[in-house]
Amino acid sequence: MIALGGVIGAGLFVGSGVVIKAAGPAAVVAFVITGLLVVLVMRMLGEMAVALPAVGSFYEYARLAFSDRPRLGELAGFLTGWMYWYFWVIVVALEAVAGAGLVRFWLPDEPTWAISLALLLLLTVTNLVSVRSFGEFEFWFASIKVAAIVVFLMLASVYVMGLWPGVAPSVANLTAHGGFAPNGILPVMTGAVAVTGFYFGVELVTIAAAEAAEPAQAVARATNSTVARVLFFYVGSILLVVCLVATPYVSALNAMRIPAAAHIMNAVILTAVLSALNSGLYASSRMLFALTRRGDAPASLAKLSSNGVPTRAILLATLFGYGAVVMSYVSPETVFAFLVNSYGTVAIFVYVLIAVSQLRLRARLEREDPARLRLRMWAYPYLTYVAIAGMLAIVLAMAFIPDQRTPLIFGVISVGILVLGFGARVHFGTKPDIATLAMEPHRYEEL
Repeated sequence: MIALGGVIGAGLFVGSGVVIKAAGPAAVVAFVITGLLVVLVMRMLGEMAVALPAVGSFYEYARLAFSDRPRLGELAGFLTGWMYWYFWVIVVALEAVAGAGLVRFWLPDEPTWAISLALLLLLTVTNLVSVRSFGEFEFWFASIKVAAIVVFLMLASVYVMGLWPGVAPSVANLTAHGGFAPNGILPVMTGAVAVTGFYFGVELVTIAAAEAAEPAQAVARATNSTVARVLFFYVGSILLVVCLVATPYVSALNAMRIPAAAHIMNAVILTAVLSALNSGLYASSRMLFALTRRGDAPASLAKLSSNGVPTRAILLATLFGYGAVVMSYVSPETVFAFLVNSYGTVAIFVYVLIAVSQLRLRARLEREDPARLRLRMWAYPYLTYVAIAGMLAIVLAMAFIPDQRTPLIFGVISVGILVLGFGARVHFGTKPDIATLAMEPHRYEEL
């Protein structure tokens, strides 16, 4: 449920409308392509997490994958960890702003900033209480979202098949408005770039598993079941939407003559937003906690409460998130625009580093400790190469798509800033023992 909660957010309910509007019914193709890439990345993560369960998950794997070249391993870990933290704190800010807009649907006289603050404080307290309270909230948030999508899938399927009163079976909308891809292939590629960000979050399960009683078993079960469910919910619901009206969910409900469609979807999307906000605080704080263990973040942020919660790491994410919310009002065209346009590209870079880490770690594990490979990546190494090529193709496509050039440039700038940060960390920070970083084969447990 944590994995589903992290990935099924406002992107599915709101962002998908932008993709459908640009690409038409062919938007389904964009969701399928990127969904399959995410499935491959999740399988890679599952393999590594079962073999080497660790707090920080792929942050640690990036370091370990290059342990034969310690400085490069440090850089890979530093970039992976901080890019992932950066992605989620921006999500926290974006979801707080989006949540305020949704609440104002019912409370139009309340100021947006106050609602954003209230939502941030509410979920910060939830994360501060205990890991269990985060899990409980996320379980119910995710349950509401999943239930809403399941109900939509059932009703829309009945409608499309002609089992709805007074409705004949029809999928005419797939070709009725200028064809399946009315605007050509370019919007489908543009959509694939955007959809990659919608799927991002499913990897949360490998971070949360480190706090489970049996991490390896938890990851194995979750990775096997989550990928199929994510594809089913995303691709299935988008396909039904374009069959119905070729526009987003509220219009689909209106087409089926569902009473109070706007209120229903507003409530569901608000739940999705709160869930993503909750997940963002959790993911960013756990990654920051992992960064402190290797000297990549100030050690003071590692302080745990009596309930085992990284309090300072959570509060820093909250403060950064609210600072970004403030920027959305103070500097919407510069600072906030930079944050919004850079975080999606950063997510793709994280996935590429995960795939490269799996490629190297799998070879090392097969040589030195094959018994750890209880969950294996399919068709290794070929599908890993396919995933890397696919993600690099998305990045390359961004350079040729006018609407995506700015996000690509800002994403590259963000990575450049982090590289400078790594240089400062090496020069001024605590320098780990290089011999310790070059871990011997039998010392995997000392992650």
